[in-house]
Amino acid sequence: MALRFSLRQLEYFVTVGEEGSIALAAERLNVSSPSISAAISRLEAEFGLQLFVRKHAHGLSLTQAGRQFLAKAHIVLAEADGLNRLAGDLSGVVQGPLAVGCLLTFAQLILPGLRRQFETLYPAVRIHQFELHQMEIFNRLQRAEIDIALTYDLEIPSSLEFIPLVELAPFALVSAAHPLAHLSAVTVGELKDHDMVLLDLPLSSDYFLSFFTQIGAKPKITERTQDMAVMRSLVANGFGYAIANIRPLSDRAPDGQPLKFIPLTGNVRQMKLGLVMAKGAKNVLTVNAFIEHCRQQISENRSPGMTGHTA
Repeated sequence: MALRFSLRQLEYFVTVGEEGSIALAAERLNVSSPSISAAISRLEAEFGLQLFVRKHAHGLSLTQAGRQFLAKAHIVLAEADGLNRLAGDLSGVVQGPLAVGCLLTFAQLILPGLRRQFETLYPAVRIHQFELHQMEIFNRLQRAEIDIALTYDLEIPSSLEFIPLVELAPFALVSAAHPLAHLSAVTVGELKDHDMVLLDLPLSSDYFLSFFTQIGAKPKITERTQDMAVMRSLVANGFGYAIANIRPLSDRAPDGQPLKFIPLTGNVRQMKLGLVMAKGAKNVLTVNAFIEHCRQQISENRSPGMTGHTA
């Protein structure tokens, strides 16, 4: 019997169901909104079901039939992905789709280069990348929406496995005119009375603020941002210092202003950058190949898009 649907149609339907909007689904999948709308209309016509209630001001809501259809569609897509992986494992060929998440603070520096190198080594693999907050990474791994992710060792759930790649020491960023810019190293105590630009991301901000809690102090937070590039520009233009672990190749902010990177000394925890995945995922051939590739490309001596890890 001929199939009444395609896997691509199901993928579009599932994404709209999760996002609640054709426009958001189109952005996530990097396809046009009309393509997604047409796929859903064909599914509804083929099965004779209304899968969504269309609300002009509030996007789309799943009907009761749509919710049941969504649950089954998840299963079908997971089984189809499993067949692809099984075929690769049996043939010994690294192939098929690979959904890779990455913490958005360093995705721009690390992920594109890693992806290009891996796809060149394994042309039968197509990586889909997702830049996410830490909690989004955990949620998507647990829902099997991504296969593996590059991130820090911050509050890793016991249901997931973390493979460390490199330790990253924290440092302070200051402008060239900052009163501390002449120092070769700086302590949290020396920073606490100066204005701070906080990279205000889930779990990451707790990590940075813990340095001050350890010495019984509070930082003078005058600016907050969730964008690493904005943070660097605020610092370079004199709005305060910031603390980070990832140091890009350029010593200039995105707007061209110079920055100083000063190692942070004292009782400050280093961050481990590594790979997180569901337990057992590394037994999948393509996932394991990506793990080994990351081990080769990210080490104490080299990392794409970053300088050495001791500064």
